Amino acid sequence: MIFLIQKTLIFTIPLLIVALAGMFAERSGIINIALDGIMIFGAFAGALAAYFLRKSTFFVDHNQLTFLIAMVVASIAGALFSLLLSFSAIKLKADQTIGGTALNMLAPAIALFFIKIFFTKDALEMEPAIGGSGKSVDFGYAMLNDDLGPVGSIFFDKAYISTFISIALFVVLSVFIYKTKTGLRLRSCGEHPQAAASVGIDVNRMRYLGTTISGALAGFGGYVYIATVANGTASGAVAGMGFLALAIMIFGNWKPLGIALGALLFGFLKCLGVIYSQFDFLNNLNLPMYFYNLIPYVAVLVVLAFTSKSSRAPKAEGIPYDKGAR
Repeated sequence: MIFLIQKTLIFTIPLLIVALAGMFAERSGIINIALDGIMIFGAFAGALAAYFLRKSTFFVDHNQLTFLIAMVVASIAGALFSLLLSFSAIKLKADQTIGGTALNMLAPAIALFFIKIFFTKDALEMEPAIGGSGKSVDFGYAMLNDDLGPVGSIFFDKAYISTFISIALFVVLSVFIYKTKTGLRLRSCGEHPQAAASVGIDVNRMRYLGTTISGALAGFGGYVYIATVANGTASGAVAGMGFLALAIMIFGNWKPLGIALGALLFGFLKCLGVIYSQFDFLNNLNLPMYFYNLIPYVAVLVVLAFTSKSSRAPKAEGIPYDKGAR
């Protein structure tokens, strides 16, 4: 059971942080379906940073620091890449769905281009951390073999440092968007931008802020995915996790608590394809691995079909801001 919860948590964290990324953009009024592309771009940038850092003797001996720097680089790359979406949506007033689709196509093309041109096939593979006996801290996670108890084992035995950072970010940003003046202004721009502008709020600035935060979180989530779920390999894809995160955001009704519950649910379903062989009753069913890999995506269709009527998206999302509109 502890193993199941640990694996669920590993799959949940990227979904949680990327779904929160989608919420920030859409709460400000920008539809961000480019989450998958931004994840890929952030993952590539983070992997690239880790690759070059690990060429230095200092960083080879400081794996956790390498991991932290790579996450920061991935976040910055995601934020910068998301500016393409916000610029096209705010300045050019382009269709946000088309803009997001274009970024989803552009990101893997950029990543694969540089991988194929400048690196060998396995150049961007970052070896997953494998700790030894006793207490040790290696790349990405800490392996603690002491008797920590059930709760301690779930959160601290083989726990990635990115898990704690992601949970802290989720809590801080959830408080930020609901309890701070800037967060309230950002949400007002997604509900009624004309009313927000009438009291002196710069709508375009708030939308740039929301989309940039969204990009930073998605880039961060992309790197966390490849470093924890994908065994440290950047191959120009994130297995559709960005689209799954979008579904979780809708399922959670654009609210942090709903997003957290949705991420836990779909994180559990996503990990079934990896751990089913560990359970006798699932093995006895003699179902192929692909069946378990399909479950999360089928579940998305079913859940959205039943919850779509009760979902309430921000009223002004996807609508370009027009100062003269009423």
